[in-house]
Amino acid sequence: MAKLKITLQHSAIGLSQKHKDTVRTLGFKKLNQTVVREDTQALRGMLHKISRLVHVETVNEE
Repeated sequence: MAKLKITLQHSAIGLSQKHKDTVRTLGFKKLNQTVVREDTQALRGMLHKISRLVHVETVNEE
């Protein structure tokens, strides 16, 4: 399965609690932090919810 490299580029300050919870659930603790996650439907739904805050790249599996 493919992996996604996700970087938090904007703050969740001023957004709803649901958006803040989504950012925390993805594992972000500070700005410009990058996490690598398996590409699943649930993950895609979370990323769609906070798409303006993150930058997503596909990671090549070797």
